Amino acid sequence: MKTKITELFEIEHPIIQGGMHYVGFAVLAAAVSNAGGLGIITGLTQRTPENLAKEIARCREMTDKPFGVNLTFLPTVNTPDYPAFVDVIIKGGVRIVETAGRNPVEVMPALKAAGIKVIHKCTSIRHSLKAQQIGCDAVSVDGFECGGHPGEDDVPNMILLPLAADTLEIPFVASGGMADGRSLTAALALGADGINMGTRFIATQEAPVHSNVKQAILNATERDTRLIMRALRNTERVMNNAAVEKIVATEKALGDQLQFEDIVEQVAGVYPKIMLDGQMDAGAWSCGLVASLIHDIPTCEELIQRIVREAEDNIRQRLSGLL
Repeated sequence: MKTKITELFEIEHPIIQGGMHYVGFAVLAAAVSNAGGLGIITGLTQRTPENLAKEIARCREMTDKPFGVNLTFLPTVNTPDYPAFVDVIIKGGVRIVETAGRNPVEVMPALKAAGIKVIHKCTSIRHSLKAQQIGCDAVSVDGFECGGHPGEDDVPNMILLPLAADTLEIPFVASGGMADGRSLTAALALGADGINMGTRFIATQEAPVHSNVKQAILNATERDTRLIMRALRNTERVMNNAAVEKIVATEKALGDQLQFEDIVEQVAGVYPKIMLDGQMDAGAWSCGLVASLIHDIPTCEELIQRIVREAEDNIRQRLSGLL
């Protein structure tokens, strides 16, 4: 299957594993890339530029295929040294960067000067157009269904993707609600050039997270995620648990008076406890609505091959058979 995305990133299949905090380690990125997709190392999970340099080197030992690094620009307690992270990415020979959060315009000159291709995550058409304007090579269009930060417009992919197809000149992938061959087929039909999957890749054998996390995804229904931090205009879709219920109760009680400090214990610094130690009620963790469509824990190779096979069958048999 060839699309603008496979050609841009020189990958076999139009499937990207998006950056995920304490999930996007080299072992997962390499597995996705080796399977023909595009694996992504989550840069800020490494905490320091020096650690990221080691993780990039580790990934190179496990794959000779293209892989990328995610840099997310979001409100944090301690602002990361972004120029140092960019420098490490460039020196590490990384050719693809996935940016997310606020406008990455400050790092674009350095990335583009180094010949790095940039794909920016966007939750709206206006942000996608801005990414195109500042020189991003592609965008990941994130619908309201996505895990993590869906923005504040609440537009689902059935609307967002056709709008992107009608508006953008650069390639884009669909993110949010992507899990199988049906997802890929639909994304392509709506105008996307591929898909970005986060939650689906957590439930793979190579994902370096605790088995409790994977089981929580398998157990989830379409009603098991919650939106938090809306009053702070930093909305995040997370898996429901005891900590999230506490956040929701606090938000309901405080309303527009909510401050980050009121929920900081449930959202800051909790990912190692959840992802690595399996303490499922330790805090809030990003998870998409797509968890309800996930029922097994395959290898990345098995997953990607199955998605592509299902999509090709849908296109060649089911859809063409309707004509």
